[in-house]
Amino acid sequence: MGVRAISQEAFDDLVRENVEDLGMDPSEALEDALYTLKLQGADLSGIITCVPGESSIKDNPVIACLDRLKEFDSVSIDGPLRDEDFDEISSLFNNLNELCSSQESGNAAIAIKHGAVDLTCSICSKIKTSTRSNRVVVPCFKALAVLIRDIQSTEKFRNCTGPNIVVDLLRGSSSDSDLLDAGFAVVAAASTGNEVVKQLFMELKIDEFILQVLNRESKTTIRALYDAICALLTPDDYRVVASQVYGYARTFAKLGIATALTEALQAGIGSDSLVSASTALKAIAVNDEICKSIAETGGIDTLLRCIDDSGEQGNKTAAKTCCSLLSKLAGSDSNKSTIVEKRGLDKLIILAQRFSDDPLVIQEVMLIISIICLRSPDHAAKAIEAGAGDLAVQAMKRFPVAAQMQRNACNMIRNIAVRNAENRTILLANGIEKLIRTAKANNETCRAAATDALRDLGLDNYNN
Repeated sequence: MGVRAISQEAFDDLVRENVEDLGMDPSEALEDALYTLKLQGADLSGIITCVPGESSIKDNPVIACLDRLKEFDSVSIDGPLRDEDFDEISSLFNNLNELCSSQESGNAAIAIKHGAVDLTCSICSKIKTSTRSNRVVVPCFKALAVLIRDIQSTEKFRNCTGPNIVVDLLRGSSSDSDLLDAGFAVVAAASTGNEVVKQLFMELKIDEFILQVLNRESKTTIRALYDAICALLTPDDYRVVASQVYGYARTFAKLGIATALTEALQAGIGSDSLVSASTALKAIAVNDEICKSIAETGGIDTLLRCIDDSGEQGNKTAAKTCCSLLSKLAGSDSNKSTIVEKRGLDKLIILAQRFSDDPLVIQEVMLIISIICLRSPDHAAKAIEAGAGDLAVQAMKRFPVAAQMQRNACNMIRNIAVRNAENRTILLANGIEKLIRTAKANNETCRAAATDALRDLGLDNYNN
């Protein structure tokens, strides 16, 4: 059943009718209106529920903030406004951002219901980039990024030409790191879950601007830029049958963004952009050609060095992120050989030993080894030599309820054993069968993987 939208005016009228026509007291009238509308399947998000006579919509701090902004919107931002007006507009947007940042408060829904997205875009459209007006743009962008949080708000943003407004302001202030970060946060928020908005940004050549920012001399990290890349390249609009994001990823790579991100990784574990850049690069690595090109520009060398460093420094977040990217690159057969030749298997086992208390890191290591050993008995032999079999036994014993890790262990064992009889003998002698059967019995998510592993270990009763 579809959800029925209701306006603030209709809600207020219903409460008022309960009081005036049915003789209810105000509190009862409000309670009855809420109950009735919920039974009818009405969407009450963004509705201000107040008792008539006791409070007013205008008493709500979000509405008060929007009303004051509407007064400024009625004049040109670069027209007769004084410096103190710019200060007040900035303060209002900061206040709106603070009010709407908490999802539990419901304030963002109230703001959106009462035109905040349209109003903010309108004010942005009247701003001409300058030192004077830029102090308005940053809080304006920050508020907009908080307000855009679902398909309804992204559609409002699209309908008021939000993508054009944001890109124009970004291009006009490409040297201002704070403005770039706030602006790319809007790009990320608006692109999430909306295929049409992604397309509009691509038509506005946001990819070329992203490359320009990545290649600029300033070393200040624009964190939201990486979020924007991921949002643009994630197929998350479930209204469309076939997403275009894979084509966008190929465009990003062809343009040189993959190379620029690979170069950004070379700053190593000490860079505050390592995790974000790795995640963005993974979003671009959608085919064999791109994965190979990343390796050819030093991506695998850099990742293996970062994996070493993250283990030495105890940086679990960097370790998991780098492993996640490496597993994507390992999907290319030529990259598998490169990783093995560069002693990648040894480095991965050492990393797992250093984080032996964290199944999340271990499962990432197992995933890479599983991919490297797929259809390659030689790589499987090297994995056993490096200690992959011992890793599986120790981890499966230590973390029996870590379902995803158990599943990855089963897949790794399967790929190590399927084409290598010697590996099967070693694994079975180490007691792997009992561990796999325990995982199969205790973790529903890994039952299929456990069955496949038992079969490829050569066991007849693998379905039991």
